[in-house]
Amino acid sequence: MSDSYDLFVIGGGINGCGIARDAAGRGLSVGLAEMGDLASATSSASTKLFHGGLRYLEYFEVRLVREALIERETLLRAMPHISWPMRFVLPYHKDMRFEGSTPTSRILNTVMPWMKGRRPALLIRLGLFLYDTLGGRKILPPTSTLDLRTAPEGAPLEDRFEKAYEYSDCWVEDSRLVVLNARDAEARGATIMVRTKVTSAEREDDHWRVTLEDEDGTTREVRAKMLVNAGGPWVGDILHNRVRSNAREGVRLVRGSHIVTKRLFDHDKCYFFQGEDGRIMFAIPYEEDFTLIGTTDQEHHDPSEKPVCTPDERRYMIDFVNHYLKGDISEDDIVWTYSGVRPLYDDGARSATAATRDYVLKVDTSTGAPMLNIFGGKITTYRRLAESAMREIGKHLTVAKGDWTAGVPLPGGDFDVSGVKALTDRLAADHPELTPYATRRLVRAYGTDAEKMLTSSDDPGPDFGATLTGREVAWLMDREWARTAEDVVWRRSKLGLRMSADQIATLDSWMADRRQR
Repeated sequence: MSDSYDLFVIGGGINGCGIARDAAGRGLSVGLAEMGDLASATSSASTKLFHGGLRYLEYFEVRLVREALIERETLLRAMPHISWPMRFVLPYHKDMRFEGSTPTSRILNTVMPWMKGRRPALLIRLGLFLYDTLGGRKILPPTSTLDLRTAPEGAPLEDRFEKAYEYSDCWVEDSRLVVLNARDAEARGATIMVRTKVTSAEREDDHWRVTLEDEDGTTREVRAKMLVNAGGPWVGDILHNRVRSNAREGVRLVRGSHIVTKRLFDHDKCYFFQGEDGRIMFAIPYEEDFTLIGTTDQEHHDPSEKPVCTPDERRYMIDFVNHYLKGDISEDDIVWTYSGVRPLYDDGARSATAATRDYVLKVDTSTGAPMLNIFGGKITTYRRLAESAMREIGKHLTVAKGDWTAGVPLPGGDFDVSGVKALTDRLAADHPELTPYATRRLVRAYGTDAEKMLTSSDDPGPDFGATLTGREVAWLMDREWARTAEDVVWRRSKLGLRMSADQIATLDSWMADRRQR
């Protein structure tokens, strides 16, 4: 037994890393094990939004929406490099319908049966009014109405759309959010172990004995006073197969798929489309030259089965946006697809869409040392989930400090929300060798750490393409747990959209050689 912790976290997604950061900042000794790369599953496959969840109001999930709306601005202040405000354009049409049977639709169908399941404009405006007011906005602008016949946002849309509502939410670089939480956790004393699988965990009186297996097959054991199961899609597998618990709580796996196309419109606003089947779809400006479209809701039964965007899902998303866009898109316009599995708490909902997005925390103390199991959650409320988790943890461990993370910047985020342009201009002046795109990219990835990265070595190293250099890759390997090209081009960045297969293979070989040195 070489290591002993107060708290041991299983899972290196946003919930696991958020809890590790919060706990380490309160003085607990923390270990975290992730069987793959950080954010290698659900947390890098989101729609990449800090949002309240406008449609959740129809399910009367007011507490969840209010908490998420408040969090948007709290998070925005703490990470202005990887998160920024975004305006959403919701074109209105008379055939907007509810998706399935929601509490709101059942009431309206009883009171106004002649609407035949349609969403009236008054209800949408009421929902947006609540969206504006529930969270106490201070930074984000309120809802407004657009005349699509004259507004530039109407140009990409079919001429039949004459009016739209425009409201505020925020964008976030999801996988970088996870890595920055892990970095801050480590800076506060946590031990972060990637590519380290928990093969078993056994209670021994008042502590846990956890067996770990590294990627080379080496096994070792650690001890912990309390365990946190933040395994995401694998939370049930950990609960029943690794820990062998008799807990009855279950997880409902729901696959969300996305497609990325060439850029479909010139402005920097997102479209929020509501289909005649009641579903919603986002079309979001992405990585400057692309458009991100999603998402779907499909049941996914086996966490060990890699989620992929199916041909039916691709066709559904294409048909959906083509019902709105003036210029149709096809399969040939797709440059990338990705899918993630949302580990929702199994509340018995009749459909994947209706299943709650709220998080549920369950502590198991049935046979000795405590274990906290994390079900569900949204990326927007990860910090609040961590605070709620710490309240449960504090019932079993001595915690020296109360809530502290609100407004505390993540690495590189120690500047004002309005300061991105000034930071970009300063970096461009100090490093004229950078292209404008490279400067913007580095500020959005690293914030105030961009200068530190650029001066970490006098030698920029090899040029791998798409503005990626050996110096930056070395920084990611040394400070952000990157091991492979995939870690770099699809999670630490999205440069895989701009690099060729040969360039990525060259990068992978260079990283492998560097690891062996």
